[in-house]
Amino acid sequence: MDRITVVGGGFAGLTAAITAAEAGARVTLHEAHHTLGGRARTAEGAYKTNEGPHALYSGGPHWTWLKQRGLLQPLAPIPPRELLRMRFHHRGALHRTPPLALLRLGRHRAELAPVDQGFLSWATGLVGPAGARAAAHYAAVALFHHDPGSLSAAFVQERFRRASSLPPEAHYPRGGWGALIERMAGYAWDLGVRIETSTRVTELPATGDPLVVATSLDAARSLLRDETLTWTGGRTALVDLALTTRPGDPFAVSDLDSPGWIERFTAQDPTLAPPGQQLIQGQFPIAPHESKADGVARAERLLDTGFPQWRERTVWRRASVAANRTGAVDLPGTTWRDRPAISRGGGIYLAGDQVAAPGVLSEVSFNSAIEAVTLALTSSRLEVAR
Repeated sequence: MDRITVVGGGFAGLTAAITAAEAGARVTLHEAHHTLGGRARTAEGAYKTNEGPHALYSGGPHWTWLKQRGLLQPLAPIPPRELLRMRFHHRGALHRTPPLALLRLGRHRAELAPVDQGFLSWATGLVGPAGARAAAHYAAVALFHHDPGSLSAAFVQERFRRASSLPPEAHYPRGGWGALIERMAGYAWDLGVRIETSTRVTELPATGDPLVVATSLDAARSLLRDETLTWTGGRTALVDLALTTRPGDPFAVSDLDSPGWIERFTAQDPTLAPPGQQLIQGQFPIAPHESKADGVARAERLLDTGFPQWRERTVWRRASVAANRTGAVDLPGTTWRDRPAISRGGGIYLAGDQVAAPGVLSEVSFNSAIEAVTLALTSSRLEVAR
C-alpha cells in the first residue's frame, strides 16, 4: 500500500489527504496549528469571521467533488430579496444598479481576453476608460489586489464574469469555512487518514514516501529551501464589524471608485453572530506603500455611505491585514502555468492557491491538491512496477 505524507491541514491539504486515502494510500497529515483549516479557518467565539469571504462558487470543480461526498451541505444561499439590496458606490454616490459598462463587459467571454495585455487597457477599448476602471474595481472582490487593471486581462475577466454572474455562483457554508473543514476532517478520519495537529514540520521526512506540501508558498519555500517558490500576491485590509440590526442595511456595497467591498454575511447566515446583530466584513486591497490604517480609512468612508450610524451601532470590531494569503494573481504575459510547478522532483509535490493549477480562489487549491496526489501515486506505482 502506498504511503503519502501531507504537510498542511487547510483546504488543499485535506483535499489531498482524502484523494490519496480514497485511492488506497496510507496517509499522515501534519498541521502546525492546533486546529485544521489554514486560511479556511473560522474564528472561534460569538463572531464567526473568516480570513476573507468564505464563498464556494457553484461553477467550480470542487462543488461537485464535495457534493458527491456529502460534504457540501448545509449551505447558506443568498436570499433573492438580499440581491435587491446590493449597492454600487460610483462617482461618489450609492446606486442600486451597476453602470451599463459592467453589464456590457460581462458578456465578453474570458477565454477571448488577451493574456499579454493589462485588463484596464483591454477593457478600455470595449467600454471606455471610466467603465473599465469601474469593472476592474468590481473584480477586486475576487482578486484582493490594489491595482486589478494592471493584471492580465484574461485573468481578471474570468474573475469578473464569475463574480458578477446571475444567478450568483457564490454560496456560503453555513457556519463559515470552519464547518466545511470539520466535515472534511471527519470524512478523512473515517477513511483512515492519520491527522496530527500542533506538529510543525521543519525538515523533510527521511521515509522516501511521496510528500505533498500543502502550505503557503512562504512556508513551502522555507521547508524545501527553494528560493524559486515565489509568485505575485496581494495585501488586503480586512475590517470585521458586528452591528446592531437595522432594517434597510444593504446586503453588500461594491466600491467602483477604488477597489473595495463590504458584505453583510449574516444576510444569508444568521448563525455567524448573536441574535440582533449583523456581522459585516470589508475587504480593501492596499498597495505595497500603504498601511493597514489606509485600508481601514477607506472602509470607514464606504461604511459612512452605505451603513447609516454604523459607529453608534458597533458592538464589536477587528481589523487585520491578509498578506500573500489571498491567492495568486497573474501579471500580463503570464498564466497559471507559469506559477511554481506542482511536481518539485524527488517525490515532492506542491498544493495551494499560488501554484500551477487553474481556477478561481479556492479552486486553485483544490485542483492542485488533486493533481499533486495523482502525480505522487502514479510516480510511486511506476517505481514499484520497475
